[in-house]
Amino acid sequence: MSKKENDSLSNPFAYVDSISFSKVDLISKSEDPEQAEKSYLPFIVNRHFSYFPDTVLYANEMNRYANLDKKLQYDYYMKAIRPRKRFTKWVKKVIEDETAELIKEVYQFNNKKTSEALRILTLDQLKILKEKTYKGGEK
Repeated sequence: MSKKENDSLSNPFAYVDSISFSKVDLISKSEDPEQAEKSYLPFIVNRHFSYFPDTVLYANEMNRYANLDKKLQYDYYMKAIRPRKRFTKWVKKVIEDETAELIKEVYQFNNKKTSEALRILTLDQLKILKEKTYKGGEK
């Protein structure tokens, strides 16, 4: 397998691009189809296609039949979806909580680390953190 081909197969969005736009079968035309099938991530592909009105029903069908082989899922998408460029930003979970914002500010955490910190920190520790960062005004 060439270096370029191996790099494209390690990128899960290469499969999305091949299904959605280029219509080049990355699994069958690969030098190592078995490895190419292993690197196909149905969750990523299903989630991507669930964002678009013209492909959401196809994604729903694949979610219903999640036990199918990866190659069968890939082939279904290749044949069912019409070629078109589809780009979107993925929706991320938003933490809207005063305590979470405080933890983000103090420790410079992202959302994932903040939610982990919220599970770990006790109420007493959170109270101490609020008192140490209190800037005056109304409580």
